[in-house]
This record gives sequence, C-alpha cells and structure tokens, in this order.
Amino acid sequence: MEGLAYQISTWVLLALVAITLHEAAHGFVAWRLGDDTAKRLGRVTFNPLKHVDPFGTVILPAMLLLASGGRMMFGFAKPVPVNFARLRKPRRDMVLVAAAGPGINILMAIAAATAVTLIPALPGKALEWVGYNLFNAVWLNVLLAVFNMLPLPPLDGGRVAVGLLPDFLAIPLSRLEPYGFFIILGVVFVLPLLANALGADLGVMEWLVIGPAEFLSRLIFSLVGFS
Repeated sequence: MEGLAYQISTWVLLALVAITLHEAAHGFVAWRLGDDTAKRLGRVTFNPLKHVDPFGTVILPAMLLLASGGRMMFGFAKPVPVNFARLRKPRRDMVLVAAAGPGINILMAIAAATAVTLIPALPGKALEWVGYNLFNAVWLNVLLAVFNMLPLPPLDGGRVAVGLLPDFLAIPLSRLEPYGFFIILGVVFVLPLLANALGADLGVMEWLVIGPAEFLSRLIFSLVGFS
C-alpha cells in the first residue's frame, strides 16, 4: 500500500497537474485573444476539478504510467471550449491557442529542471521524494507536450499545422479532426499490439513520442546546467 501511495504521489498527481494546466492555458490564451467562452464557463482556472474527466484525466493516465513505469502516458481533460470565429485573427490565433497547452508544459518542465539544482540542500528522505517529483515533472510535461504536438487534429499539433499550412494542405488535414483520436489510437496503440502478437515490433510510440521526449528532456536539463 505504501508503494502504491508513493507512486501516486510521484506520478499520478503530477500528471493531473500537467494536464490541468495544459487545458487552462488554452482557455487563458483564447480569452486574451478575444474569445471569452472558456472564461465565462469558469475554465480559465488552475482548479483541476473544472478540467478533470474522471477516466481521461485520472484513470487512463494512472493505468498507463503505473503499467509502463512512467514510460507511457496518454490522457485527456474536458476540452476547453474555444470559438475560433471570435478570435481577433482566427487563423493566427488558433495556432497560438493550440500551442499554449504544450507551451505551458515545456515551461513547467524547465521550472522543474531548474529546481533540481536546488534539492541537494534537502535532508535524506525529503531529498529522495522531492527529487523523484521534480525529475518526473520534467518527463511528464515533456511527454505531454511532444504527444500533443503530433500533427494530427484534434491534437494541438494538428491545429498548429492547419493554421500554418497552405490551404491545399490545411483543408484536407482539418477534415481528419472527427477521426483524429481513432487514428491516434490505431497507429500508436492498436497497431503495435497487433504487431507484437505477430512477433514484430513497430516501435511507433518509441520513435514518434518517447525518443523525441527523451531528447528534449536531456536538452532542458543541459540548458539549466544539470547533467
């Protein structure tokens, strides 16, 4: 029981904070750019209860984190409502709203990595627990940012791509949005499971998400002077 409580305190709660702030950032940037839909609905807040989807924010990420030892996470919160037509410059501002979620995760990862340089001053057991939390905070936030920046709607990277690409590419990409999560689940989770059952290893999650996340984590630690 103590081991489970320790894992929850060093993995699951961090994932909850990372996902919550990710969603709040979308609402905040949309509000500042002209659409107050999320603000009026109370979604521009760091209160996790306003963003939590019981399965997508708590149960699913916890299961994946605990089962993979922190190597895999997929989760979602209640989507923050954004009326893109109300944004001052809809196409440009859609990119900024979408990028805000992964952006806040990268900022939190940098803050946690910076804090790592301060923990040697802590006493023994506190040092271990705080150290796990800070290292895990870097990893979880980077993992969430990288995953969400995959260029497929409705992920943030897909909306960024739709906003930046020329129309002849952006329009067909945007039409994938209703099917995006099914495509993600199929490519990232179902195909590797089927391949594994047949004795093959596709490694889709490894080269699409985990590899880039590991590189970015090392880069962040090097930037704050920690090796």
